[in-house]
Amino acid sequence: MSSESTEVWTGWYRDRRGAEAIAITVAIGGQKVRTRIRGVEYGGTGFDALRAAESGEALSGCVLEWDLPLPVALDGSVQQATLSCLLTLGERGADGRPERVDLNLTLHCGGAAYESGIAGGDFDEALRRIRRQLPEGSEFGRRLLESAS
Repeated sequence: MSSESTEVWTGWYRDRRGAEAIAITVAIGGQKVRTRIRGVEYGGTGFDALRAAESGEALSGCVLEWDLPLPVALDGSVQQATLSCLLTLGERGADGRPERVDLNLTLHCGGAAYESGIAGGDFDEALRRIRRQLPEGSEFGRRLLESAS
């Protein structure tokens, strides 16, 4: 990766062959998402566009899960929270892309869970859905990477 700032999220990859731990790297402002699964490097402009670096084959027929810390600020105080992410990529369609891309985010904060519901592969839309459920005046305590949509 270039000198762009990056963030790394750890999680799990699952498919019919089993599960394995993965790291997901997201470039700030560079609109790049990357991960390595079973020795194959995948990258794309967002989670719904992950393709094998060498073959160009779209990632499909699997589930990716990861958690990341996401503090929530309300009335001058910051509460530690966790954003749980679940991305389901359907089987490969006739066009080579997954038939469906389902992203569900759940923010665990202050003993409550705020869910995005299914948001296609749009990370930003899923975050907006969660933000609308938070108490008035709440803000995420840090900016999440908008390039992960």
